Amino acid sequence: MSGRSEDLEKKLIYSLSKQFPTKAAASTEMINLQSILNLPKGTEHFLTDIHGEYEQFNHVLKNGSGSVRRKIDEEFGNTLTIRDKKCLATLIYYPEEKLSLIEKEEENIDDWYRITLHRLVALTRRVASKYTRSKVRKALPKDFAYVIEELITEKAEVQDKEGYYNSIISTIIWLRRAPEFITALSNLIQTLVIDHLHIVGDIYDRGPGAHIIMDTLLGYHSVDIEWGNHDIIWMAAASGHPLSIATVIRLSVRYANLATLEEGYGINLVPLVTFAMETYKDSDCTPFKIRPGEEYNRHDMDMDEMVHKAIFVIQMKLEGQLIKRRPEFEMEDRLVLSDIDYDKGTIGLYGKTWPLKCCDFPTIDRSDPYRLTPEEEEVMERLTAAFMHSEKLQKHVRFLYSKGSMYRVYNGNLLYHGCVPMDENGDFMSMRIDGREYAGKALYDILETYARKAYYATKDRNERKKGQDYMYYIWTGAKSPVFGKDRMATFESYMIEDKEACREEKNPYYGLRDNEEIVDRILKEFGLEDVENAHIVNGHVPVELKKGESPVLCGGKLFIIDGGFSKAYQSKTGIAGYTLVYNSHGLRLVAHEPFTSAEDAIRNETDIVSDSEIIESRTERILVEDTDTGRELREQIAELAVLLSAYEDGTIPERG
Repeated sequence: MSGRSEDLEKKLIYSLSKQFPTKAAASTEMINLQSILNLPKGTEHFLTDIHGEYEQFNHVLKNGSGSVRRKIDEEFGNTLTIRDKKCLATLIYYPEEKLSLIEKEEENIDDWYRITLHRLVALTRRVASKYTRSKVRKALPKDFAYVIEELITEKAEVQDKEGYYNSIISTIIWLRRAPEFITALSNLIQTLVIDHLHIVGDIYDRGPGAHIIMDTLLGYHSVDIEWGNHDIIWMAAASGHPLSIATVIRLSVRYANLATLEEGYGINLVPLVTFAMETYKDSDCTPFKIRPGEEYNRHDMDMDEMVHKAIFVIQMKLEGQLIKRRPEFEMEDRLVLSDIDYDKGTIGLYGKTWPLKCCDFPTIDRSDPYRLTPEEEEVMERLTAAFMHSEKLQKHVRFLYSKGSMYRVYNGNLLYHGCVPMDENGDFMSMRIDGREYAGKALYDILETYARKAYYATKDRNERKKGQDYMYYIWTGAKSPVFGKDRMATFESYMIEDKEACREEKNPYYGLRDNEEIVDRILKEFGLEDVENAHIVNGHVPVELKKGESPVLCGGKLFIIDGGFSKAYQSKTGIAGYTLVYNSHGLRLVAHEPFTSAEDAIRNETDIVSDSEIIESRTERILVEDTDTGRELREQIAELAVLLSAYEDGTIPERG
């Protein structure tokens, strides 16, 4: 070992000695860490493509994709009826709401409190058993921490244990704190059932409550996020990128979801609405129909169609400007406004001439089609300021950056939203950026670097703008890992009737991901050498169960868990989403039925887990020792061993 390495090690050990100043302290910590290694690994929960469906998301989060119900079955077996189990599960998911119903119906509420508290305490003991007492203590609600710890901890010194616990519960009821205590235990069970949550992309767009989902995630105890293309475009919009802002607004108005912008994030759309109604009041807005949900106010339809057309035109202009200033994106085929023949009402694309649904664009200058009018410029300036000054949006986007990334390797699994861009031969597709070729993992890494610059490079305006443009490429570019198609046919889908013109070709990855050699190559590219025990968790493209597609590919090495969380996809998929649960026993894939409402779940005790399939079961339980956390703990134990040795040979004096 070099002298420099020895000096560095001495500094590290000396620093560690401040935390553990004696042999006894170091030894105790080593014993504690070693004991954690032998506990079962915590349960991981995987969700993807939530697309603003906040009620279904919250329900799946609360029930842990059936994990709570399985714990109830394990604890109570046949000692509870199915009805009692459903009631207990619903109480755990929605404690306050369910309690308000039960308190109106129960004749002897104190007896019900007593029975329910005993059941919840027993279940809490079970779900807490796989964690250290220290970790459980950190999860305890402040108001009831001491009492809960007393109830779930075995008291060897107490002879009449049943009487001891009964007296505590009776006191809780006598003090009229039972409802609050039941709520605290229910929330604690939810927390302990799932150790860590993975969101594999696309929180935003289509559904009405992306901001509500983000608020929920902000308060979740342990979560990571792998960005999807819809997340990326919102992040870019929050950074102040006008083209991304126009794209976010277009998608929001198309799916009748402006409430997320206006009510959720306080974005003032009045300048855009005013401009649209003045500019397009006599214009043909037929191609710009809204796709309304159940709660849409149809009196706003005409106005929203004008807004839709206005922001569509602005987006097409701004996209053309980006393509011209970023020739390295190789997106010249998307300069569609230059190809319109206004006299004939046609457009020339892909070697063919297509009739347009309408050719009425009063703000497009035929000699300079990508230039914004002064009025459009003013609208975008005001919208940009609104996005950048939305406190809630900025808070959510900072959370996406802090907890998120383009991909993640976690406990032997590779998580990414879209694909690893490939050619037809299965070779990683490369992209030239700053004079260098990037492919595979390196392409993911360089694009993430630019995504972070888009928001955080505040001192270098050119790098920030470049990063913002790259984020738009990540949203729509042919070599983008989270998009995964040759083009985004936005203009064609609005303006051309013929579906052939609107076709978007998926990257060859999607035809190769059932090939074990290809999947193994991807896993190794991202550093997972043990390909026999590794998996890829993938979202983005809905699995169409109706057509016989399977979410499990390559003999169980790759999972596609986008099954239609968004209502917009459920008619195609036939279900309402897949989720994945990875606990100490193995992997379980869960398919969900469409969710009606939280009110129905509370009142009628309906759950939405429709089918659960064990994909991989281990004969021996997976321990913390086998996880990424276990590797970190072993490193800490090794460092403590060096510190202990230094104490014993006198290299470092004990401080105690």
